[in-house]
Amino acid sequence: MPIPPTEGATAILSYIDNLNPSTTDVAPIREYIKADATAVFWRNANGATLLHLVAGRGNTAAATELLRAGAAWNAVDDSGRSVGEFAKEAGFDDLYDFLVQEGVRTEYILMALGAGAKDAYDSEDEADGVHASDAPEAAAADASGKVIPEAIAIAQASVHPSNADYLSRRLTFSQGRLLDSDANAVMMGWEAPLMDLHAAVIAPRPGLSVLNVGFGLGLIDTALQALKPEQHTIIEAHPDVYAKMLLDGWDKKPGVRILFGRWQDVLGDLKAYDGIFFDTFGEYYDDLKEFHEHLPNILSQDGIYSFFNGLAGTNAFFHDVACGIAETDLREMGLDVKFREIPVDELGDETWQGVKRAYFSLPTYRLPICNFEEY
Repeated sequence: MPIPPTEGATAILSYIDNLNPSTTDVAPIREYIKADATAVFWRNANGATLLHLVAGRGNTAAATELLRAGAAWNAVDDSGRSVGEFAKEAGFDDLYDFLVQEGVRTEYILMALGAGAKDAYDSEDEADGVHASDAPEAAAADASGKVIPEAIAIAQASVHPSNADYLSRRLTFSQGRLLDSDANAVMMGWEAPLMDLHAAVIAPRPGLSVLNVGFGLGLIDTALQALKPEQHTIIEAHPDVYAKMLLDGWDKKPGVRILFGRWQDVLGDLKAYDGIFFDTFGEYYDDLKEFHEHLPNILSQDGIYSFFNGLAGTNAFFHDVACGIAETDLREMGLDVKFREIPVDELGDETWQGVKRAYFSLPTYRLPICNFEEY
């Protein structure tokens, strides 16, 4: 049963009814909240917040007032629709962009306080079904989720790795899928065309040295082998995947060097590479961020880095926020970041049949291309 609006919420609702995108005097909202601070947290019968309703009216000034009063940028209604979606669906692209930047700004404040992205993106999936690169989806997922935000905690010590549970589970290779014992998809065959593109990005010509972190089904490593790198280093932490690699003869392929273990534990065995790709499972965005902090030491000055971009891959708004966070983090490492937009065919229900959850459902894949900025 819906909770009746408070006096303050009622006043703000009445004000929103007469709101248009060009309204600049939003002082009444400030006064209503000053008199009733709880009003900003009210939701209607469909679970929409006042910020959802304002987003649907396209008024940035009013949205700013609500956000400054404590409204959650990553709130979703009962059907899972975000405030960004309300703005986008109503045609207010400028407000949508503002809300994305607000999400990035808020997450950075939370990170500075020791909370944020991990809590925000990891709340729904925790570490059992996450790709370190999937993070950010409001109150929703983990890193590779392959990570998602709920709203990023410093990487845990190697003694207590964030993916310890995943590494202890038995994996199943079946029909172009790699699943863990809880039916979480570690990697799936539909990713192959994307991995071909990633490989071409980080190894644009033969004879280079490349590093891939996370073998999975071997999709990108197969594509890299076709591009004839001189040195091809692969880090894989899961014993089942490592055993399958040996069974399939990966240790005997041209230029291949396999490092069995978590990437955090084999950093001392790495050198500088011309191309690096990152796609781990069972980790959080914090782990991805920590890896990014090592890039200045392991990526050649003219090298190219990329990662599987499943960040909040089931919600366009949270995905855009997550990409903004990752881009900002990488820029702090001196890297220029560009996203190449790749159309993705709709992944029907049959794709996810027998899988615990879908980790990507967006119509466009934003392929990251990162290299050191020239000064």
